[in-house]
Amino acid sequence: MATQIQKILIDDLDGGEASETVTFALDGSTYEIDLSGDNAKKLRDALSSFVSSARRSENAPSRGRKRGGGQRPSREKSSEIRAWAKAHGISVSERGRIASSVVEQYEAAH
Repeated sequence: MATQIQKILIDDLDGGEASETVTFALDGSTYEIDLSGDNAKKLRDALSSFVSSARRSENAPSRGRKRGGGQRPSREKSSEIRAWAKAHGISVSERGRIASSVVEQYEAAH
């Protein structure tokens, strides 16, 4: 016997059919809302003047990342963390992801 599971998004504003889930953050909290294409456009249009005048936060969540344990450091910060780790005898690769334990040690020291 075959089973088919269908996920139907309902627009959280008007109860109609939603076409996407929009994620946004405000005052340190991240929100998700299911919206139709028209309502998603309205939300983006309403925020566009604020977004165009804003700057990205280093601590802001990035799209698509839903892991625990914080955010990845920026390239510049990664270089600082690698230099700090080497100076303190901690093994760290030259490229790629820095182990979260190394990042935590760096942050605890600073």
